[in-house]
Amino acid sequence: MHVSFLLTSAIALALTLQAAPAQKPPLYEHREVHSRDGIGKFYLGREIAHVMGHQAADWLERPEREAEENTSRLIPLLAIKKGQAVADIGCGTGYITRRLAHATGPQGRVYAVDIQPEMLTLLTNTLTKEGLRNVTPILGTIQDPRLPAASIDLAVLVDVYHEFDHPFEMMTGLVRALKPGGRIAFVEFRGEDPKVPIKELHKMTEAQVKKEMAVHSLEWIRTFGDLPWQHVIVFRKKGE
Repeated sequence: MHVSFLLTSAIALALTLQAAPAQKPPLYEHREVHSRDGIGKFYLGREIAHVMGHQAADWLERPEREAEENTSRLIPLLAIKKGQAVADIGCGTGYITRRLAHATGPQGRVYAVDIQPEMLTLLTNTLTKEGLRNVTPILGTIQDPRLPAASIDLAVLVDVYHEFDHPFEMMTGLVRALKPGGRIAFVEFRGEDPKVPIKELHKMTEAQVKKEMAVHSLEWIRTFGDLPWQHVIVFRKKGE
């Protein structure tokens, strides 16, 4: 009886261990020693940068931005068609939003997403002055862009992805929001180029962006490298 009981218990324990799901490693790592420009939270080897607050909104509208980033060149690179739905993620004051609104035309729609209500207030004030009516402001969260599923043709992230507090969750929401064949364009200061005069944590290499997108249902299409300081790294939703 004693031997049989022990054998039965051992078999039951083995079956329980076998049935238990393997514990996944944590998505994020927290380190006490980190850059002063980062939050001490790491994702796939990259430290996440501090978010630029609305107090520095003037920097987004600086007169020299066109010369430094050549946004007049950026918008055509995105290959937006009239009537499409485009999301500007981390829209800030709407510097890029306004240009996207002109690109989609009156029949198109731009979803301007930000986590700071102060930024959306600045955005809407400017839209009113310019008479743009095809923009929908959305107050997102640090984990969810709050976009409807299968609602957008293109998501544009200009100098913002590196600041996402929860990059995996945010990208999961963005991929879900893409229509079949939808695209995501990352516009980031080139981390490979030490001559780009931007803090290291506010730059990203093409390799790192590809590494982080490999965990999502996205396929890389191409990278544009002809802007003064940034590259444009474009992905498309897989399986469509």
